[in-house]
Formats: sequence, structure tokens, C-alpha cells
Amino acid sequence: MRPTNKLITPKQVAQAIGVSESSLKRWCDRGVLSTVRTAGGHRRLALESVFEFLRQSGQPLVRPELLGLPSNTGQPPTVPFRAREQMFAALVAGDEDQCRRIVFDLYLSGKSACEICDGVLAPALHQIGARWECGDVAIYRERRACEIASKTLHELRLAIRAPSIEAPVALGATLECDPYRLPTEMIEVVMRELGWNATSLGTQLPVATLIQAVRDSQPRLLWVSVSCVVSIPGFLDGYTLLQRAATEVNTVVAVGGRALTADLRQRMTYAAYCDTLNHLAAFATSLTSNSGRKPSCDKVED
Repeated sequence: MRPTNKLITPKQVAQAIGVSESSLKRWCDRGVLSTVRTAGGHRRLALESVFEFLRQSGQPLVRPELLGLPSNTGQPPTVPFRAREQMFAALVAGDEDQCRRIVFDLYLSGKSACEICDGVLAPALHQIGARWECGDVAIYRERRACEIASKTLHELRLAIRAPSIEAPVALGATLECDPYRLPTEMIEVVMRELGWNATSLGTQLPVATLIQAVRDSQPRLLWVSVSCVVSIPGFLDGYTLLQRAATEVNTVVAVGGRALTADLRQRMTYAAYCDTLNHLAAFATSLTSNSGRKPSCDKVED
């Protein structure tokens, strides 16, 4: 079983963390753990609320497999400063369970999605990419690593509490000829953890359809991940149309990605350039904390 947004029983949770079912029910009665009732009146817990409880309480896992996690999750816990090397080795080896264990060890210990992606997952993937370009890592290993990372990000997304109905909306994607999906997937997870109703629309989107998405949804924020630019004039023409359409509906645009050189950025207009997820998180937080102020559309180098 993998983490999903399904409801689980108090008995499963009690066994997973090594406490009695009666103790767990008392915690539920006190509001320590959020519960819902089925149509038949039975108490159930959402996995996302269980993960939130574990992060806040530091309660150890005895049987993590009951929560859909690898059986060795937290036993012993991943050491943060070694996590990057461990992630690199696991991705190259194609060890999916080890990758999942590292991510959820860090998440349950209190690390944010931003810290996990910026500090562990992205550097490990960059290292694999560099080794692949040098011929030290076979192509299939690099592709497999990307697939594993994508699956793990999806599981992490499901472990995070869903945004409220009133949450600000954010959309993001890559433009045509840019097939790199992991950066925009990471952004979605990080933004959702910050409380945004964030959706990655995927990769290689034609500018026209992304403009339509912006006009239909009128998001507070649009992110554009740029890892590959085939034609600079073509990219700039399309991006300019997109940015103008966003401005028309008061959507701010944040950009980032390894293909955005200083020279290219000088020819673009955006609200923020973010070279890390932490920078994007700080910018997004500034938008919600200053919701009454209209942000500038100048070139802000976050």
C-alpha cells in the first residue's frame, strides 16, 4: 500500500505508532487527531492528518507499512546531512523504497517539502544529470531516477493537507519544447504545503492554451519553469504574450529554471525570478501576507 488520501481506521493508526486503540481514541476526542465519521457512524482518520500529527508530536513509527510507507521508515531515521548522498545512491540504483523512505523520514521529522526538494531531491537529480552528461550514468538510470522522483513527489503531495476552498490559486507549467516536469512538480508540492491551491499543468504547453488557462482560472500566481529553450526569439515572443495576458487578469508571474540566463532575463518582464524553491516560497508568502497590495511587475530578482 502507498500513501493515498483514503481514510484509515483508528486501529491501523494505533498499531502503526505503537499505542493502544483506547489511547488513540482519547487523542481524537481531545482534538489532537482530526477524525471524520462514515455514513455508518464509524470513526476514520485521513492519512494527511495522521502525517501532520506525527510531524508535530514526534511520535515514532512502529509499523510504518500500515500507513503505506516502507517498513524501515524512521528505523533508524535518515540523517539530514547525509540524505543527499543517500538519495543520489538510491536513485542511481533504482531503489524506489529507499527514496521514499528518505523523503518521508525527513518529512515526518519536520522538514518542509521545500527543504526536502531544495536540499536533497533536486541536488541528487542534478548530480545524476551531470554524471549522465559525462557518460558515467547510463541513460536508462537517469530516466528511471526521474520516474522514481516523480512518483515520490506525488506521494508527498498526498501526505500534505489539502488547501482550503478560500486558498489563493496558483498555476504553473513549462512552455513548448521544455519537457522537464520535475521542477514544476516540485513547485506544486511546495506551494500546496504553503496553503495555496496550486496545480501544475504539466510540460510543453503551447502558449495559447496556457493563456486560456490563466484567463479561465485567473490565478493569483503563475509560475513558469524554464529548463530548456530551443529558440530564444520564439520563447520570448510566446512568453511576452503570456505575461501580458496574466497582467490583464492581475496574475503575477514568477519564473525560474536553469535555462534563464542573466541576458535572457533582462529581456523578460516578471514579478519574481526564483533560482530556488525557497525563493519562490518566500515570494508566495509575501503575496499572501500583503494581499491588499498589488505587487510590482518589474524584474524582481528574488
